[in-house]
Order: sequence, then C-alpha cells, then structure tokens
Amino acid sequence: MKKGKFDKVVLAYSGGLDTSCIVPWLKENYGCEVVTFTANLGQGDEELAGLEEKAIASGASKAYIVDLREEFLTEYAFPTMQAGAIYERLYLLGTSFARPVTAKHLVRIAEAEGADAVAHGCTGKGNDQVRFELTVKALNPRLQVIAPWREWEIRSREDALAYARAHNVPVAATEKSIYSRDRNIWHLSHEGGILENPWVEPEEEMFQLTVAPEKAPDEPLYLTLDFEQGVPVAVDGQAMGPVELLSYLNEVGGAHGVGRVDLVENRLVGMKSRGVYETPGGTILYTAHQGLEQICLDRDTLHYKEIVAHRYAELVYFGKWFTPLREALSAFVAKTQERVTGTVRVKLFKGSCSVVGRKSPFSLYREDFATFGKDDVYDQSDAAGFINLFGLPLKVKALIDLQNGALGGLQSPDYKRFKRD
Repeated sequence: MKKGKFDKVVLAYSGGLDTSCIVPWLKENYGCEVVTFTANLGQGDEELAGLEEKAIASGASKAYIVDLREEFLTEYAFPTMQAGAIYERLYLLGTSFARPVTAKHLVRIAEAEGADAVAHGCTGKGNDQVRFELTVKALNPRLQVIAPWREWEIRSREDALAYARAHNVPVAATEKSIYSRDRNIWHLSHEGGILENPWVEPEEEMFQLTVAPEKAPDEPLYLTLDFEQGVPVAVDGQAMGPVELLSYLNEVGGAHGVGRVDLVENRLVGMKSRGVYETPGGTILYTAHQGLEQICLDRDTLHYKEIVAHRYAELVYFGKWFTPLREALSAFVAKTQERVTGTVRVKLFKGSCSVVGRKSPFSLYREDFATFGKDDVYDQSDAAGFINLFGLPLKVKALIDLQNGALGGLQSPDYKRFKRD
C-alpha cells in the first residue's frame, strides 16, 4: 500500500546497503521517481567508485555526485576551527558540520529537479536525522522529508539484504564491518561493535588514518603553518589550497599517531554514545590556530571567545548551522580573526601535537614588557596601587565581616606559646 504520492524525490545517497534499498522502497511506497545525490566530502575513491551506476541499477532515474570538499573546508570546517568549537572538550565535529553542507546541496538539487520531497537514510536514534531535517526546514520548508528508517519494516542487515535481493538491488559482499563509520576529509569516526562497552579499549585494527602512537617514529616532526586572518594557507612555506593542505596534514599527522579521541558523548536525542575519532589534520590545525591566537588576541577577546566556542560547538552538534545565532556568532568570530595572521611551528611526536613557536606581525607579545630581566618599560612599584584598587572589594567585605564577627579563622595568634623559658 502506498504511503502517499510524490512525483519526484531526491535521496541523499551513500551507496551503502541501506540507501541502495531506499531507492526501490521509495518507488514502491510513494510511487515516485527517485534521483540520488552524493556529496563528495573526501570519503575516498573506494566509497565513490561506481556509485552512479549502482544508483541507476537500484532504480534511480538520475544520480548526482558533487565534489564539495573545498566548500566543506572553507565554509564549514575552517570557520568552526576558527571559533575554537569543540564538543564536550574532545570532539572536533567532523560529522556534525558535514551534514549541513550535504543537506544544503540536497535542497539545491531538489529545487533544480522540481522535486516534491527529499529523503535520507539516517536512523531514528541518531543526531544526523536532526541535522539533515533542520537544514531542509531552514532552506526550503516547503519540501517534504522522508525518513525510511522511521517508517519501514526493515530492522536488521539480514532484512535489508533480503529486501535487496527481492528488488534486484546490486549489493557488494555481504560481510560487514562491526563498526559504523563516517569518513570525510576532516575525520573518520567509529561507533558500534565492541565500542558499545565503554570499558573495552579499541582494538588497533580498527584505526585507519593513524598509527598507534607507540609505533610512531622515534624522531619528532616539526612543521610550520602559515595563517592569514585565521585561515591556513601554507605548510613549511609552501602555499596550498584547502584540500591539498588538509590532505597533507592528515598524512603526516596520521603517520605520527596524532588525532585519536575516545569519547562517550551526549547525543542530541538524549542517550549517551561512545565514539572513537581520528582527526589528524584537524588536530594539527586546531592546535596551531590556538597557538597563534595566544599572541594575536587581547585578553578580553580571547576569554570571551572561549565562551562563544562552547555555544558554537553545541549549535553545530545539534544541527543548527543555518540559524540566526550561529550566523551571528560566526560574524563575531570573523571579526576576531582579522589580525590572526602569522606562522606557528608545531612538533608532532608519538601521538602528540604541541606548539613550540609562534610569530605574527600583529603579535601583542612584547619581550621588553614580559622579561624577568632588567627593563626600562615597566615600573614594578605601580603594581602596589593596582593591587590595592583591584582588591578593594575584597578588603571592604573582609572589614565588614571582622566588624560583625563573621570572619572566623583570623583570630590573633597566642604569642605566649612561643615565649622562651
């Protein structure tokens, strides 16, 4: 029995078993033409190879594959990095900001195709359904959204394989990794399998982008990164575009075991979930960028920016990219980046990435002010008056407390105890 009637639906398509099954399922249940859309976010040639042919063989009338890697980095990943946004202190948001750029172009293609609806393969237990659908609501609320996982009777991989066979859907080998993974040029995430027990250490065979830190080279690698207004533009003095730059940092960072994170996070939908992330290039960029901000931003701006970073991370994680608040915070962040230009030297060694040098034409660091040696620019006697004024509220409160007998622990000492015989 058909659930409704749409003329045309554009499906966010990965080419995996689930989205391959969704193509005939949509036609069968909604009586519609199906167009697929795949965003190339740097998930790798092995995931993208043959997708157009597979989509058509599954029943799609047309298949789009669009290279969005540069847009993904320059308009989503880099601005989030500039904000310093990190979800729950560890997660660099690689999947979170991949969804709005994908959904944005899903809407664009639906409009170009004159589609009635869009569809996605997100489950009803995860964050991604929210990220996709909030983007659609923000960009074109007239489009209907179909989420088969919230409707169909398929409940297992075996069910999906049986459905695929019954509908002549081409599927690859039936063997499946025990892990659920999401990969793009920014990161690789791992969930499920043995990771569902938060006490169990991840197995080394699971990791794909990074070597084990203990097996990384015994000699550190030093890199210099150049930034212009907070945007990374060169490595070791060689200018690179965003895709080339991050690909290179992924390679060298991964070789030194940089960027592994094991996190039990709070999903938007209410449950806790364990994820293990590999973000070698992103970790290097976050570290270097923070090091440059240390000398380029004044104290008040840097401290307030830390508050903004926390809220920014929540908005990205919750799928609220296309919202007035995220856009307003991004405007603030962009203003702070106007003088974040300079060079940072980082050291990669056995899984760590640390800043070991930074310089900028806009540096607020003055050696002649900060030196512990002799100087002619700072009168240390000025500190006494500053401390008196800065501490005046504390002094006044303490005097009131003494007057009212409320300041215990400051009784006069009994000097008789120290009298010599």
